[in-house]
Amino acid sequence: MIANIRTTSLACLVALAVSAAVIVDAQGRGSGGGAARPATGTGTVEKITVHGKALEGNLEGDSPDREVAVYLPPSYATDQNRRFPVIYLMHGYGGRDDTFTARLASLAESSDKLAAAQGFSSAIVVTPNAFTLHKGSMYSNSPTTGDWERYIAEDLVSYIDGHYRTLANRMSRGLAGHSMGGYGALRIGMKRPDVFFSLYLMSSCCLTANRNPNPQTMAAAEAIKTREQADEASRAPGFGPSVNLASAAAWSPNPANPPLYLDLPVKDGKVRPDIVAKWVANAPLEMIDHYAENLKKYYAVAIEIGTADGLLASNKQLHDAMTRLRIAHSYEEYDGDHTNRVRERIEQYVLPFFSKNLAAPANPTSPTPRQ
Repeated sequence: MIANIRTTSLACLVALAVSAAVIVDAQGRGSGGGAARPATGTGTVEKITVHGKALEGNLEGDSPDREVAVYLPPSYATDQNRRFPVIYLMHGYGGRDDTFTARLASLAESSDKLAAAQGFSSAIVVTPNAFTLHKGSMYSNSPTTGDWERYIAEDLVSYIDGHYRTLANRMSRGLAGHSMGGYGALRIGMKRPDVFFSLYLMSSCCLTANRNPNPQTMAAAEAIKTREQADEASRAPGFGPSVNLASAAAWSPNPANPPLYLDLPVKDGKVRPDIVAKWVANAPLEMIDHYAENLKKYYAVAIEIGTADGLLASNKQLHDAMTRLRIAHSYEEYDGDHTNRVRERIEQYVLPFFSKNLAAPANPTSPTPRQ
């Protein structure tokens, strides 16, 4: 099932993006906007560290210096005058900055293959490491984990624009994510249309509110009382109790409750309605009506989900909510589960989506327009 994507031409936006690159050049940050040459060779993946001012002083004690994987397309090295759009691609719970370069996908291989395709516009792709004490930041704003919303939208974007040849404007920035990263892309996207231009949500988690948490499922998390126990839990495979601790650290932080500085929605086996309310407030399907006008500012929004994914129902609810609110978007259900087709989806859908829906100079392989 497909809903409308906005069809406004990008031609004038491309011109503005190129003009913006020239303005940046005038400020002494390198040349840009020149004629691009055909992409040859292979791209590279750089491993860098980006300090997060927004993450300083987080009560979990996670480092504000975050590892980041940066994919640079082949033409980044061969054409020193060219500037590029940027895709910020966020990993899921338990993942790290190598999720899309070595674990669930092979970003460099897929991007390099597409770079030589006729009409494809290459982009820089950036994946920050959001692994925290409890295996994931939830890309939220919390004194316990730090302000991950601001880290992505401000600290990271500013660093990438300042150190790479980017088209430094919202029309040339895309935001995407898988699972927890899809949740983060939607959460941040709803709040920061001033920074990003198009959104792609892959198998997003955590969309609906759990108003009736099961005390039995919370018991393992409730039993963790020390940081040492939390560290041990985070080293175990799978989600385990860490996922509930991560959610609490992000959505119900409590600076007055050391050593983990969080409140669970269950205490001593009893549900705590006040904490449940905080978790509910962080569910995108509870937030979307408030942020509908912001989502309408995006040039394109895409939602995808596998038919064998346990998150199918909630992603369809998101599609239904966007349809009700008249937020232009596409929605696709495909034959797959939560992770088995991530590599294919990135290559065949995510990267082409941003090639089409971010403003960038004409690709050198595009046919010459007829006069």
